[in-house]
Amino acid sequence: MAKVLYGATMSLDGFIAGPDGDMSWLKDHLGPDPVADDLVAHVGSVLVGGRSYRGDDPNVGTEKEGPFGGAWHGEQIVLTRTPAPDLPGVTFVSTLNTALHQARAAAGDQYVCIIGADVGRQCLDAGEVDEVLVFVAPVLLGDGVPLYRHLGGATTRLECTNVHTTPHATSLWYRVHR
Repeated sequence: MAKVLYGATMSLDGFIAGPDGDMSWLKDHLGPDPVADDLVAHVGSVLVGGRSYRGDDPNVGTEKEGPFGGAWHGEQIVLTRTPAPDLPGVTFVSTLNTALHQARAAAGDQYVCIIGADVGRQCLDAGEVDEVLVFVAPVLLGDGVPLYRHLGGATTRLECTNVHTTPHATSLWYRVHR
């Protein structure tokens, strides 16, 4: 049975994208990372938000374009209010339950990896996230899209299960307590 993982690279001040969803800041913080490299082999599907799917890939136009810097290939389920015709390997859906069902089915016994702050928040709020993996990059962005924002507040308890440091980032792996 698939586990649902919310994974992202974040600045030390908590932003996964700069202002207006700008992802170009990541170029200076991507590099070899054994945690990320190992994770790619265990991701069975990606559940991505519409803005992230249509967003600013720092590797656009290169062989590294796409999830995990182009190292991963598989079924992408895009949760969006404006579905488009499906593409090879990409399915557009408009409800969270449908997106999770299809992503889990596509993942088999591997991870469903969430990409995008809003879909990550929705899945956390729905109690559907099993683990959170954050790569903290050594940079302060000062503004942008936060990893998790819940207006009115919400508390999600996490248990740290692994910490790994490279020159590019420190990875923090958590299990979600329900």
